[in-house]
Amino acid sequence: MIDPRKQRSHPPRWRLPALLTTAAFLGGCASFSPDGGFAPVQQTAQDRLGKQLQWARSDAERDAVDQRVRELLAGPLSADDAVQIALLNNRGLQAEYHELGIGEADLVQAGRLPNPGVAFARTTQGGEVELEWLLAINLARLIAIPLFMEVESRRFAHTQLRVSLQMVSLAADARKAYLNAVAAEETVRYMRQVMQAAEASAELARRMQQVGNFNKLQRAREQGFYADAALNLARAEQAQRATRERLTRLLGLWGAQAQFSLPQRLPDLPKSTVDLPDIERLALEQRLDVRGAKLAAEQTAKNLGLTRTTRFINVLEVGAIYNTFNDAPSQRGYEIGFELPLFDWGDARVAKAEAIYMQAVDRAAQTAIDARSEVREAYTGYRSAYDIARHHRDEIVPVRQRIAEENLLRYNGMLIGVFELLADSRAQIASVNNYIESLRDFWIAQADLDMSLIGKPSLAIPAGPATTAEPGAAAH
Repeated sequence: MIDPRKQRSHPPRWRLPALLTTAAFLGGCASFSPDGGFAPVQQTAQDRLGKQLQWARSDAERDAVDQRVRELLAGPLSADDAVQIALLNNRGLQAEYHELGIGEADLVQAGRLPNPGVAFARTTQGGEVELEWLLAINLARLIAIPLFMEVESRRFAHTQLRVSLQMVSLAADARKAYLNAVAAEETVRYMRQVMQAAEASAELARRMQQVGNFNKLQRAREQGFYADAALNLARAEQAQRATRERLTRLLGLWGAQAQFSLPQRLPDLPKSTVDLPDIERLALEQRLDVRGAKLAAEQTAKNLGLTRTTRFINVLEVGAIYNTFNDAPSQRGYEIGFELPLFDWGDARVAKAEAIYMQAVDRAAQTAIDARSEVREAYTGYRSAYDIARHHRDEIVPVRQRIAEENLLRYNGMLIGVFELLADSRAQIASVNNYIESLRDFWIAQADLDMSLIGKPSLAIPAGPATTAEPGAAAH
């Protein structure tokens, strides 16, 4: 009969504590940060925009955001208030923040010790019973942990830059949407004044024709002015609704919050423009997309080194063996397993890594070229928009105002009729409306200039290349 006590077997006790201690030490090297890597994004918002960020990951944090949004919506919105609400309340931006959590999880996972594999076998031959234990761990993966952690650290930094760019891009979009919404509401008010003048002119022409003082051509001309004014008012009101809804979406508002109020007019034109003689150097130093492109190239270079490191030995395993027999002493030993590079010498992986690296280098160079061109274009557009708006303010609008005053004097002296006065009133209102549009274009050009000095999300923020060599998982 087989003795049950001889069938019992356990892994060597002196090896388990050492293995667990090593695993605890190496696994403790990589842990989650309290903020999930959100601090650099917050710092970017503070340094570049002067705004606060909040990653609402709990009900309490969401309530705090809602309270802050209610405070900002209490009065007429300013451009800075609109940007702050968008950065706090836009749920799409909140979704982008979770990319940080995903990236940090990959970083922590890269630093974790691979789980050991345990195998047990029981064989019988006649009256003999053989029990076999095998505890194996992927030694190649264990050795490569520092390399993988370095690669994932760079990839996580790249993710932080990309999320920062998405954040500042949303801020720029919210500011431009705010300017468009305020300008659209101001335009509607002036279009309504034009409509009132055209309506009065058309009604007066109708009455003049009835008493025989106007012919059909004169009345048709005034009726045409009225029809054009009605069409322009309808288009302005549609633009007002569309721009307001776009602003509402970017601010993440809904329900009663969507009934926010806007100021009556756009900010005044500044006294002078900002002089930036060395704008290209500033762009290359400050732009996040340029920094991200350089980081991507460095990351792929590190990946290339990792590929060459694991080119021949991609799977290296070591295991402890403990066998027991019912009629013989226990058997102890170890096992080492690795791949033989008979068919795959790793040259394909190395060639792929080199191609990815050169691709990243060329993308970084193109990003720098695009950055120089974009800031030049944005700066010249900013200066041109300022000159156009100033010309409207200092030349066109005052001239129209003087003409209106002179025509009013002539009307009072009965030198011109009411139709000439109404036509001049329409022209004056149109000139003011054109100034509103030029003022809106200037502030939008300034927002584009500010964004061009920070970066462009669509440029040079490609997804980081996957790790080019991944040692196999523990077998058996």
